[in-house]
Amino acid sequence: MSTKKRILIIVTNVGEYEKVGYRTGLWLGELTHFWDVAEEAGCDMDIASPSGGHVPIDPESLILTEVGSTIGFKGHVHERYEDRVFMNRLKNTAKVADADAARYDAIYLTGGHGVMWDFRKSAALAELTARFYERGKIVSAVCHGPCGLLEVKLPSGQHLVHGKRVTGFSWREEVAAKRDHAIPYSLEEELKKRGAAYRTALLPFASHVVEDGLLITGQNPASARGVGTAVVRRLLGHVLPKRPRRPAPAQADAE
Repeated sequence: MSTKKRILIIVTNVGEYEKVGYRTGLWLGELTHFWDVAEEAGCDMDIASPSGGHVPIDPESLILTEVGSTIGFKGHVHERYEDRVFMNRLKNTAKVADADAARYDAIYLTGGHGVMWDFRKSAALAELTARFYERGKIVSAVCHGPCGLLEVKLPSGQHLVHGKRVTGFSWREEVAAKRDHAIPYSLEEELKKRGAAYRTALLPFASHVVEDGLLITGQNPASARGVGTAVVRRLLGHVLPKRPRRPAPAQADAE
C-alpha cells in the first residue's frame, strides 16, 4: 500500500475583476512554489477549481519572472511556465464538487484576486474544506486563498477560522498594490468579522506563515514556499532534501 501523501490544490476560474477592467486569475507562483516543495518531498498532487476546466493566469504574476527570463535569469516560476506538461494541468481541472476528501491528506487554497469571487461563493468548496478539517487533515491557504475559508463552518455552526490564528493578504497590501478600489471586500476585515485572530508581517509583502493546529496560512505570494514547507513538515515530520532540478526543455537551449 502506498505511503505517499496526497494534496488537493484549489485554483480559481475567475479571469477578470467585476468593477474594473483588470484581468486576474491564478497567481502562478503561489502554485509553483508550493508545488516545488511538495514534489521534492515526494507528495502527489491534484488540481481542482470551483467550476472545473480552464484556469486563467493573473498576467501580473508573470511580469517579474518573464522580465528576468529575457535577461537570462530563469527562475523557478519561469521553468514551470515554460513546461508544457505542467501548464497542461491548468487546461481542464477537475470540479471541486467532484473531489473526495478521503483520497487526500491536505488541501491547499492558492490565491490571485479571482478567488475573492469564486472561492467565497462556492458552497462545494466550503463543504469540502470542512470535511478535511473534521477528519483531522491539514487545511492550508496563501494570500487571497483564505477567501475560501470565510464560509467554512464546523458541525457546531461556528466558523472554522473563529478563534484561530490566521493570515492572508492584508488591507495595507491591497492599498500598496492599488487594488483597494477594485476588490469586493477586505479579506483581513472579513476574517476578523468571523472571529479569526488575524496576524500580519511587520513589513508588507514579506513572507509570513501562521500555523494553528491543522490550519496553515500564508500572507502573500512570498509566503507560498513557506506554506508548502509547513504542510510537508506536518505530513512527513520533516522536509526532505531537495531533489536535483529538472533539466531545462531542449527548446530553451536552442534559442
